[in-house]
Amino acid sequence: MLSQQLVNGITIGLIYALIALGYTMVYGILKIVNFAHGDILMMGSFFGLFFVRNVQLPFFVSLICAAVVTAVLGIIIERFAYRPLRMSDRIVPLISAVGVSIFLTSFAQKVWGTETHSFPKAFEGKTFNFGGVTISSIQIFILILSVALMIGLHLFVHHTRIGTGIRATSQSITNATLMGIDTNKMIMLTFAIGSALAACAGIMVSIYYDAVYPTMGYTAGLKAFTAAVLGGIGSIPGALLGGIILGITENLGVAYISSSYQDIIAFSILVLVLMIRPRGILGKKEINKV
Repeated sequence: MLSQQLVNGITIGLIYALIALGYTMVYGILKIVNFAHGDILMMGSFFGLFFVRNVQLPFFVSLICAAVVTAVLGIIIERFAYRPLRMSDRIVPLISAVGVSIFLTSFAQKVWGTETHSFPKAFEGKTFNFGGVTISSIQIFILILSVALMIGLHLFVHHTRIGTGIRATSQSITNATLMGIDTNKMIMLTFAIGSALAACAGIMVSIYYDAVYPTMGYTAGLKAFTAAVLGGIGSIPGALLGGIILGITENLGVAYISSSYQDIIAFSILVLVLMIRPRGILGKKEINKV
């Protein structure tokens, strides 16, 4: 049923959008792609699992704690893996990001093992039927939390003093520094916010698919990067649009073609966008002045 696939696609698309926001915010300021972002999502999922299973905190408290710890992890990564390389050629931070990705995956395998862990049930398995469309309680939770986080991020970025500082830094680090803005702090906050959102998205993925494992960030990160490029990397509304389009396209492909084509569809979209419109749907063309 088409309407059912649209609902399923929007659900997973909002998760992609949350992850894509991390890529978008970092690229908007530093003009680099944080390829370790998917593994930060994976760490957030394991932190959430730890707080729920080992510390036995309530689910929503565990979600907040995991987001905070993952935000701190994002700050540490920015401070030691990116800040010293900020004035280097663009390829150098990318290599550093790959190194961080490998380190985080290996660390997770060492601490939690290579097997897949089941995430404790946070909700009762209730389903609701609306005109023939079935929506589970987990999907409702994902829809509500994703939209709330995105609205909150939009209000923070556009209606707070710190958000103004982040936007000024994204326009020009040099000019923002001359205006008295602590650009190091703005960049640090950007990594923290992106990492916290990735943790929330990771926990959503974990409860949606009931699986947490060390390599889960690889595919999720690539899908979110595809969503960011599709919508226009550097654009927050673009991340939302790209995530929803990718999620819906994937689900329609699985429903009407074959589930084995799910990843092929996502990466085919990435290649087509890069060929036809490299800056994405809502991306702005950059003009480099000499």
